[in-house]
Amino acid sequence: MRKINIYTLSGKTTRKTSLPEVFQTPFRPDVIRRVVVALQSHRIQPQGRDVMAGKRTTAESFGVGLGISRIPRVKGSRHRKAGQGAFAPGTVGGRQAHPPKVEKKIYKRINKKERRLAIRSAIAATADKSLVAFRGHVVEKVPSLPIVVSDRIQRVKEARRVKKVLEALGVWSDVERVKSSRKIRAGKGKMRGRRTKMGVGPLIVVSEDGGIGKAASNHPGVDIVEVEGLNAELLAPGTHAGRLTIWTESAIKKLNNLFA
Repeated sequence: MRKINIYTLSGKTTRKTSLPEVFQTPFRPDVIRRVVVALQSHRIQPQGRDVMAGKRTTAESFGVGLGISRIPRVKGSRHRKAGQGAFAPGTVGGRQAHPPKVEKKIYKRINKKERRLAIRSAIAATADKSLVAFRGHVVEKVPSLPIVVSDRIQRVKEARRVKKVLEALGVWSDVERVKSSRKIRAGKGKMRGRRTKMGVGPLIVVSEDGGIGKAASNHPGVDIVEVEGLNAELLAPGTHAGRLTIWTESAIKKLNNLFA
């Protein structure tokens, strides 16, 4: 069984531990993609339109032979809407041609075994340096993967101390990559609360949050998750597996019980 190093907060090796069997799971990008897309669909709010929208009008076509188009026109005379086009999709205030339907099935379901296979495969991908580098993470200064740190990191409560730990482990350059990736979104999303877009940085997996969650939230792209809350989307954002992941010693010991 492969042995891996456990690092202190200063980046020094203290001892070795056995790598859990879950890291030997074959890489299945097809399953990971299916599961991540299913998770993303669970956040989409169903939309619909009033079935009578744009149809509450007296508009009817005048027919042919008048030298005008056959668009439906509002009946009557001596009022501002009389004779104007209405009801048809191409008119002002008319109906939509193909509106969103509330009956559309947006929520994608996924098999339990398939979901668990995706999580195990995504966990194994975090130990493959070529996959992590291919995903875009900066791993030149990272000594080896997976990165396992002592449990003291869970009790770090200051953002500046988190920065020092990440620098000692060689992953701070990836956080700087995320900072430089921040840009203004193209399109109308700028007006809808999605003005900026940004890359994804390191993921820190802990067994319990003793303050690290709040401390690391000041650094862009860095996410904290308890090992019981792991899912395929956290390990493979955007369906792309191989996220740069830091494990605490107690979290990596729990993997065998959770994902054996």
